[in-house]
Amino acid sequence: MAVGVGAKRSSMTYFSDARNHYSHRVRIVLAEKGVSVDIIDVDPDNKPEELADLNPYNDLPTLVDRDLSLYESKVMMEYLDERFPHPPLLPVYPVARAQSRLWMHRIEKDWSPKVDEILSGKNKEAAAKARKDLKDSLLAIAPIFSEMPFFMSEEFTLVDCCLAPILWRLDLLEIKLPLTKQTQPLHDYMGRLFEREAFQESLSELEREMRG
Repeated sequence: MAVGVGAKRSSMTYFSDARNHYSHRVRIVLAEKGVSVDIIDVDPDNKPEELADLNPYNDLPTLVDRDLSLYESKVMMEYLDERFPHPPLLPVYPVARAQSRLWMHRIEKDWSPKVDEILSGKNKEAAAKARKDLKDSLLAIAPIFSEMPFFMSEEFTLVDCCLAPILWRLDLLEIKLPLTKQTQPLHDYMGRLFEREAFQESLSELEREMRG
């Protein structure tokens, strides 16, 4: 993946926060699709001026494809899945497709805010509660991974792209999942995710350091 961007964009450009799980999920999709893309690692405290011109919220991540600028991670993921249809990362059938979107929505509503609360470091009590709630939720769903290799699916999907960055950050979040008969399927699932070639390609240097 090239880094840098010329004065005139001739390829796709992705403005990414190398530490942020929302940025990471899109990088996984880009890697799964084998997209040629310029990835610009942006310091969220020192953003380039052009970002404000491309994104009305001036936030990360931001994906630019010719004259199109996208600035919501789930929209980016679905756009990439439609723009580069192979391999498909959402089910073909409408019912299964809708269910996948609901799982993504639930991750966004139930788990992502807890990750953000823990990493913000603003309120220790709120972070401790978020850490306990997230751990309890993960322990509760652990057995479902004994039924299918991926999240409620026989195939790797955008849902896994949303969940993988959170699971990769468990050490950073100070969440330790015990290894028991109940949690073994979740540990196995994490292994399957992290061993994927595209997942390894998606990692920034900062993300690699999160797990030593």
